[in-house]
Amino acid sequence: MPPAWALLALAMTACATAATPSRMAPDGLLASISAGTAPVVVDVRTRREYDGGHVPGAIHIPFYSLLARQAEIPGSRDEPVVVYCEHGPRAGVAKLALRLAGFKDVRYLDGHMSGWKERRLPTEPSPSSP
Repeated sequence: MPPAWALLALAMTACATAATPSRMAPDGLLASISAGTAPVVVDVRTRREYDGGHVPGAIHIPFYSLLARQAEIPGSRDEPVVVYCEHGPRAGVAKLALRLAGFKDVRYLDGHMSGWKERRLPTEPSPSSP
């Protein structure tokens, strides 16, 4: 059996060579949200970060639980999924996990949440817990 690092490198190479775009621009995502045509957007940050404000309509699945909770992602595995964290590393793990789970079009939100905030784009708070 190959070492885990070899499998990881192979999977990352497969992700990098996919024929789909690897990123989605924040302005393009906001336009598709406004038009009601947004792809599935997954926030992979912590619950506290998500509750503090997230991309409108984003679902919350922390990066470390994505493989176990992949069934919570609506739609077909052929449809685009946009993932983001605060700066990028956790989204990288999330993209790899989703690609390994069979999702074919996984994209990063360009600039992630920090870029979204810098552009002063709208965020959505989580509803208060009972």
